[in-house]
Amino acid sequence: MFNDIGPMELLTIIVIAVLVFGPDKLPKVIQDVTRTIRKIREFSESAKQDIRSELGPEFKDFDFEDLNPKTLLRKQLGNDELGLQEIRNGFDLKKEMAELTDAVNGRDTGSSSSSDSAAATPSTGGKIDMTKKPEESEKDDRPPFDFDAT
Repeated sequence: MFNDIGPMELLTIIVIAVLVFGPDKLPKVIQDVTRTIRKIREFSESAKQDIRSELGPEFKDFDFEDLNPKTLLRKQLGNDELGLQEIRNGFDLKKEMAELTDAVNGRDTGSSSSSDSAAATPSTGGKIDMTKKPEESEKDDRPPFDFDAT
């Protein structure tokens, strides 16, 4: 329940409790708090049992942790029924990055062999170089005119 409380926080809580309640009343307060926590846990367990009995035998393996959105997503995305693993395996990040680099640099991406050779140039050792390099100035230094932008 208090897994994330460190020793300094625990010491601070104890000092504040002693100052607020006093050393005489502190044992009685601790007993009341532990009794209240125990009753809340018993109430929670009985409510879970009532819900399970009302749902019927088809929900006997129902887990209340599934109601937590994080657990639900983790369980569903980890399941391969959706075909997500197939999509992940079909996506080639290196090829996509090479095509993107070619498109940014204005090279033709028509054939797959040109993108493969561009991705594995001898000077980069098979890695894609994403740094900006000054290109040689062409005959026309004006930027291209975009008809859709005007």
